[in-house]
Amino acid sequence: MKQIKRVLRLLLSLTLLAPAWAQAQPTTPPPPSSQLTLEQCLQYALQNQPVLRQARLDEETNEATIRIGLAGWLPQVNLNATGQHYFQLPYTVFPNAEGVNVPRQIGLKNTSTVGLAGTQALYNNDVMLALRSARPSRQFYQQNTIGVRIDVVTDVSKAFYDVLLSQRQLDVLNEDIVRLQRSLKDARARYDAGIVDKTDYKQAEILLNNSIVARKQAIEAIKAKSAYLRELMGVAGQHPLTLQYDTLRLMQDAFVDTTVTLDPTNRIEFQQLQTQKALQSAQISYYRWGFLPAVSAFGNYNAVFQNNNFGDLYGQRFPNSFAGLQLSLPIFQGTRRLQNLRRERLTDQRIDQDILATRNRINTEFEQALATYKGYYTDYLFGQRNLALSKEVYSVVNLQYREGIKTYLDVIVAQTTLRTAQLNYYSALFQVLSSKVDLLRAQGNLPVSY
Repeated sequence: MKQIKRVLRLLLSLTLLAPAWAQAQPTTPPPPSSQLTLEQCLQYALQNQPVLRQARLDEETNEATIRIGLAGWLPQVNLNATGQHYFQLPYTVFPNAEGVNVPRQIGLKNTSTVGLAGTQALYNNDVMLALRSARPSRQFYQQNTIGVRIDVVTDVSKAFYDVLLSQRQLDVLNEDIVRLQRSLKDARARYDAGIVDKTDYKQAEILLNNSIVARKQAIEAIKAKSAYLRELMGVAGQHPLTLQYDTLRLMQDAFVDTTVTLDPTNRIEFQQLQTQKALQSAQISYYRWGFLPAVSAFGNYNAVFQNNNFGDLYGQRFPNSFAGLQLSLPIFQGTRRLQNLRRERLTDQRIDQDILATRNRINTEFEQALATYKGYYTDYLFGQRNLALSKEVYSVVNLQYREGIKTYLDVIVAQTTLRTAQLNYYSALFQVLSSKVDLLRAQGNLPVSY
């Protein structure tokens, strides 16, 4: 029987500790070998980013604060117990039969009282403030979490595109190195055959060395940018990230409707200011109605025990009980309430100015983001065309060089043009994707649910 009780106690303890233990466990990082899309990176970041976790904790903390304030509407019940011993009983003056006041000792030496007291607020300005501000306060912290989610989605998306850009630049440099190695080999063979002088293969070697240096820089840049992406995602340690993307889909995602009109109310910053104004309205009402009395009901039940013999103290009980209403009316506070009311109204006017300034700032951000996106999108379209042309030019020039029609200088120019066109194209593609993120955020239409 004792063993069964021990097992039951152990199971009960594990059941009670399971939720806390589960919360304390660190989130498993993404498998290093897995290929992560942008959506998967965003999902992981929205679950593991410490800043976002802090925002959720702030929500829970505020919810606890709201419940503390609303607890004032519930009955407040207290249990009080006292015990005392008289070394000398107190005197009370009573008139005798002749009308002469005579002091007499009354009472018993040992007294103990156990009382149950309860109060219920019927109207109180403080608890009314808690009631008025509960909904906007809850909404404000929820909006704060949404704002953090928007920041996380924006930063992770742009960091993701930045890593992809560096990877594509590395691919371009690797292709360029292969071409330069082939050109160097051909130029060396032509020099050994006595067809050209040594300047051709030396120029090819110089270009090859420069591309090797650029490739090394690109490799190190990928490491640094991947570390920043891991930080934004909340990935602990040095787990490598392998990013997966579809070039065709990226090209499709580059387009966004630029005819959408701006609605400042879609921006979370504007919504937070409106919520602050609602909270400020609750503060104004608090001081406006501060002259009203606080009314509460109360009730008490006391059990009194008295006896000269301590051992028999609790042998007999003398109960008493009562109930009533209490009213507390502030009469004069030195104009404190009026000055507080004036201060809160001035603060409310300041919030109005913040709303106006935020509306103007949102409009400016939208115009800047729209102009940036349109510029990068135009660059992307022409970069796509230039890439196709540079590939065609390089193929023709390289073929003509092999047939002895073109000089090696023409090959160098065509090859440099091709590499520049490739780098410019991918730079424009990922810049237009990043500027699209900024534009959607400026519009207030950036999706944050993944």
